Amino acid sequence: MHAAPERLSPTARRLVTDPSNELLLSAVSAWEIAIKSALGRLRLPEPVAEYVTSRVAGGGVRPLPVEHAHALRVADLPLNHRDPFDRLLIAQAQVEGLPILTADRQFRSYKVKLLRA
Repeated sequence: MHAAPERLSPTARRLVTDPSNELLLSAVSAWEIAIKSALGRLRLPEPVAEYVTSRVAGGGVRPLPVEHAHALRVADLPLNHRDPFDRLLIAQAQVEGLPILTADRQFRSYKVKLLRA
């Protein structure tokens, strides 16, 4: 949201800015941000470690680590989505009982609650 808030729907912006909602940032997302930044596919206003850390600390966002249970759940997922980052996010959401805020339509084929970005 910080990099391109205009890409979120008005409903998604309300969900993200509502202080009564707990926001989590998966280590998977931080990893993907780091890789895309290193490859030059994502421009950030500061070094990637500072960018992610400051957004978590300053945005009321709780980090969500990757646990073995998350990684192992990936084996149970059908191969509807081939992106390994997204598959791990889906597995985390399933294990933790969390919704995912996404615009990716491929997520619909999994048993996970989606919030449309």
